[in-house]
Amino acid sequence: MDLLPRSPGEFGSSRYWDRFFRQRGQRPFEWYGAFPELCPVLHKYVRPRDKVLVVGCGNSELSEQMYDMGMCEDIVNIDISDAVIRQMQERSGSKRPKMSYLLMDMLQMDFPDAHFQVVLDKGTLDAVLTDEEEATLAKVDKMFAEISRVLQVGGRYLCVSLAQAHVLKKAVEYFSQEGWVVRVHQVASSGDKQQFVLPIFVYVMTKFRKIPGSAPQILEICPEEQDKPMRVESAERLVAAVKDRQHYALLCSQLSKTPCREQVSLDLCDKESGRPRYTLHVVDSPSVKPSRDNRFAIFIIPQGRETEWLFGTEEGRRQLAASAGFGRLVTVALHREQHYEGMAGIQAELSGKVMELAPPGLPARQQVPFLSVGGDIGVRMVQHCDTSPLSGEYVVEDVKGDGTSYFRRLIFLSNRNVVQSEARLLAPVPLSGQKKRRKDKKKASPTEPPTAIDKSYLCCEHHKAMVAGLCLLGGPDPLPGDEAVLVVGLGGGSLPLFIHDYFSQAHVAVVEIDPSMLEVATRWFGFSQGDRMRVHISDGLDYVAKLAAEVFVLPPAAPAQYDAIMFDVDSKDLTVGMSCPPPAFVEKPFLQKVKTILKPEGVFVLNLVCRDVRLKESVLATLREVFPLLYTRRIEGEVNEILFCQLSPECRRDLTELGARAQALEEGLRQPGRPWDSSYALADMLQAVKIL
Repeated sequence: MDLLPRSPGEFGSSRYWDRFFRQRGQRPFEWYGAFPELCPVLHKYVRPRDKVLVVGCGNSELSEQMYDMGMCEDIVNIDISDAVIRQMQERSGSKRPKMSYLLMDMLQMDFPDAHFQVVLDKGTLDAVLTDEEEATLAKVDKMFAEISRVLQVGGRYLCVSLAQAHVLKKAVEYFSQEGWVVRVHQVASSGDKQQFVLPIFVYVMTKFRKIPGSAPQILEICPEEQDKPMRVESAERLVAAVKDRQHYALLCSQLSKTPCREQVSLDLCDKESGRPRYTLHVVDSPSVKPSRDNRFAIFIIPQGRETEWLFGTEEGRRQLAASAGFGRLVTVALHREQHYEGMAGIQAELSGKVMELAPPGLPARQQVPFLSVGGDIGVRMVQHCDTSPLSGEYVVEDVKGDGTSYFRRLIFLSNRNVVQSEARLLAPVPLSGQKKRRKDKKKASPTEPPTAIDKSYLCCEHHKAMVAGLCLLGGPDPLPGDEAVLVVGLGGGSLPLFIHDYFSQAHVAVVEIDPSMLEVATRWFGFSQGDRMRVHISDGLDYVAKLAAEVFVLPPAAPAQYDAIMFDVDSKDLTVGMSCPPPAFVEKPFLQKVKTILKPEGVFVLNLVCRDVRLKESVLATLREVFPLLYTRRIEGEVNEILFCQLSPECRRDLTELGARAQALEEGLRQPGRPWDSSYALADMLQAVKIL
């Protein structure tokens, strides 16, 4: 028995609906939305004394259930199908004397103006607005105009819908332009197997007298988990918010049926502000043999550690899930703009939501463990936030690492998962024999992080490799003496600071395009200028080009400018598959200028971060055209690759010699009374290089 129409236009045909209900018989037909699911929303907007009109009633039980539950009795039901109206009159006539069924077209109703307090539509608008053809839109306009006419001021049009984008947009735009208040409710699922995977929505349009002029639109959305509506500023944002919830429902349905081959990521937003509060990644481990207790777990990433390889990369999360021994692991990253009430508070907040992401076959009442590092949520304190015209919004924050270590980080919010600069903070050293000044003096909190910068510590692995590359400088002594070093890209200043402090005769010039970064480095990362350290606020491209031009006008015997040139500059264009450096910095004409200002036995050190394989191959080929000798050092667990470029093949050294020179360099830098971290291991850094 085929009950589907041959074309969407038949949904508006009384002949089609007469045939539909004759063939279906007495069995009620519900498009979607059972009464128990709709009841909480209907109770908010339908009062017992209201006069209610149900348009396109069909043989749905909704009106009967509202009547029988005492929600409302004065209900008028209309439909264009004579067959269904006679069927419903027979079914309800004697049982519900105050409710009536009338054969009537909702596009041309016989009721007087302002006759009803509520108009209820369950799927009728969805059936009519099947496309965006001119004739269809004209029919919908007529439907809305009639509903508006028969509703009293203050009355409500309640429309139960699947909220297809074009349907929702049409309803919102029409009624908001008429000065009505528009609120969209997401209907809470009953938990039973539903006919539709997509969630059900109820549009609530409340009629107000139209105010002449441009009155502000009032548009709101009320998610299923909260009663308080959220205001949105436009119809487009309201449609987008509904679409987000539809995508989430489809995602949950997919995850509940099959394991996910690729990691799924989603944001859960704050109910008040609408800003992201949690970022979730769903990771399935096919290698884990499932049992009752290892099917599903939640892992809370400590604040400030979401950028670490184990938590911030796909491969790291896969390794984390496998080592944790769970078939499905959901990692949860906490956002810096939000406040959290400890692990227990997060668990209470997420318990219901994460169960929607449970794997197939998980018992409904299965207890799901919440995991973390050290059992807490970490420490993050934002010290400074601002906006730079060049770098956009950025924050300086202190975070707790492993054990008792604290770090200060610079984060650009346009790429919030990448740490631009990082420095270790020094723990305060108590003075021995210091007398207590006052007995009532407040003690420092044991969780309060230190504030002094440890200038001797390089946090970034790629900075350690870049420093190790200085042993490539010519001469028998691997410890450079009175060397000139150019660093393009300041950030927090840790790389040039380290070179300045540990290479005690080196003169360091730093080029930084963004003056805000010089202020950040000076105020928050302990950076300072002096006789051997100068910062030039300029575009690195322009600065190098200017120096190269000056070389050509110098006397023939004048040497090139620099022993070492280092590029550690990020790209602001996130659409390119290379985030460091910007593409213009590795184009052949510019690299020729770099070559011009580099001494014959000098070294050009480049931090390359490129995910595009073809683009990376092109960059390496261009570098080889300009610099005959090229070494590369991959940074384990990161995308970074450090390239060491030299002008003469005669400078080539085998890996054994490189390791020996790096070891000698390290020993030269380790001076009595000067702190040195064992993680530097410069010889190990260069043992892993490859000669291209």
